Amino acid sequence: MDKSHNLQAAVQDLHLARSLADTLQIVADGIVTGLGYELACVNLVRPDGDLLVASLAGNPAAEALITGRVGSRESWERRLGMGEHWGGLVFIPHTEGWVLDDDDVPQWHTDGPAPRFEDEWHPSDRLFAPMYARSASGASQGELIGVISVDRPLTRRRPRPDERRDLEEYAFQAAIAISNARLRTNMQRALVRLEREQQTLRASEESFRQAFEYAPSGMAIAEVGGDSHGRILRTNDALCRMLGRPASAMRRYSFSDLVHPEDIGTLLRTSAEGGRAELRLGRRDGTYLWVSLRNSVVAEAADGPRFLLTHVEDIEERKRREFVLAHRASHDDLTGLPNSSELHARIDARLCAHPEHGSDAVEGADDPYLGHAAEAAMPHTHVRAPVGDGNTHGLAVLFFALRDFKAINTRFGHDAGDGVLVEVARRLGQAVRDGDTVARYGGDEFVVLADDLGPADAHTAAVGMQSRIHLPIPLGDQTVRMHAGVGIAWAQCGTAPGDILRAARGFAS
Repeated sequence: MDKSHNLQAAVQDLHLARSLADTLQIVADGIVTGLGYELACVNLVRPDGDLLVASLAGNPAAEALITGRVGSRESWERRLGMGEHWGGLVFIPHTEGWVLDDDDVPQWHTDGPAPRFEDEWHPSDRLFAPMYARSASGASQGELIGVISVDRPLTRRRPRPDERRDLEEYAFQAAIAISNARLRTNMQRALVRLEREQQTLRASEESFRQAFEYAPSGMAIAEVGGDSHGRILRTNDALCRMLGRPASAMRRYSFSDLVHPEDIGTLLRTSAEGGRAELRLGRRDGTYLWVSLRNSVVAEAADGPRFLLTHVEDIEERKRREFVLAHRASHDDLTGLPNSSELHARIDARLCAHPEHGSDAVEGADDPYLGHAAEAAMPHTHVRAPVGDGNTHGLAVLFFALRDFKAINTRFGHDAGDGVLVEVARRLGQAVRDGDTVARYGGDEFVVLADDLGPADAHTAAVGMQSRIHLPIPLGDQTVRMHAGVGIAWAQCGTAPGDILRAARGFAS
């Protein structure tokens, strides 16, 4: 699994914790298991401003020694104000950090040899990732909520720019997860207090009203049971602002009226009592917002009417970043095209493991030893290669291998070579039909996945794309012509995507 996948998995784990303590430990563990550092520590800002060592991962001895200890805010401000600022990160090299050895911040010194080359990690180097709460407007960072400190990169080198961006992104997501965990804890405590105070109804009603009305996230109360089940009875200002709808209008809807059509199944599968779902709700302007819904049932009195209390949390920014991470993991950074892993996945999604034998029946479908696997595959329409030069069509794999591309890098430099690759990707993208896939398979190799083509059509399409690649490409005040070998193979059930691509590459050689 590559680092993009590791970062994506670590970020997803942040939002699965059930408590603040679990969240803090998952933050530390994610650094060690997903980002390539041997030691990670989460320092959390306390109400008095000082920072507490809340969790640590990677070294049990260090965890036992410093977890729970406190460093003064003054010492932490000094650390965050010195050293080198890498975007949102702070790096203090050992040549400067020795002045911090005797301050009151809890520390763990790792052993190791002195660096042998310029960018090798020194045992006394320090790297910090501050975590900030989002401001109310979302336009700038809010107050400091904690600092992640890391040590001993597995590469034994100072982090590269992409590794720094991953750590900064992870700290951003960790700040969201910690803030949300605190909010959930506060809301849970408020609900517990509310339940205990039900005997004093008036005091309970006032406490609930304040928690409901002034909650920073959206809140709604809906009917439970009866003909009006799910109808929204009451909303707070935060939810109205979130969806751009006045409270009077919200009372005309249930959440099923507001949910995105593609997410209605998610909403219906969510249990009314204690249910949770991530889905999109419609704004007044016609756009949709990603939210997290959490449901709980409350009653006015011991035997009184029951109502559904729904907590609505804006997760649009988190979802956007998750989509960005997923796109980074499946697409080439230079051209923006699907990468080889994504190409394999797209071919694999069309194929099953059983070869086609003239009908849609799965070979061995009646074999009791195949069980449910054969039964599940039976509705599948098999993909097969066209036969002869007739009118049959199939899923064509067109493989383009650029000739003498290394000479471009040698003569004009790698930036020019990158420009050539981007231009080839653009030309192929313009040449294909809607629904076809253009992927960058390797350094100077591209693949087009085109469905419903016959042999003659595939050959014509390949020649046309090859001709586009051959057109002159401007490089400054000069032009170059690229030539590409082309190979055609056919994807069909019963054949692994790797075998299909190797066959097409062989023809392009």
